[in-house]
Amino acid sequence: METKELVKIEKTKQKIQLVKGEFTPSEASDVVTSLLDEKINFHKIQRLQLWEGNHKYETNQLDGRIKELQEEKRVASEFIANSKSLGRNLKINGILEITVAD
Repeated sequence: METKELVKIEKTKQKIQLVKGEFTPSEASDVVTSLLDEKINFHKIQRLQLWEGNHKYETNQLDGRIKELQEEKRVASEFIANSKSLGRNLKINGILEITVAD
């Protein structure tokens, strides 16, 4: 009788289709703004938790990321407003890719 060793293959990558479809400018604005606001709030909560643990903690990295996301939100709003002025709908394809860190 032959013994075979079973090899467990671990999944190291996961993709999630977060948003997909065609949206009116108003709907697209709601979707994009909501996603960005959630991420901004996530970083603000992280920053507050770190500061509560140590009032001398440097939050420059989180502050920078919050500013980046706020700028992305502004740019997206302008883009969507432009599409609205042209009377055009928008397609959104948002894939969240998760990988195991090295």
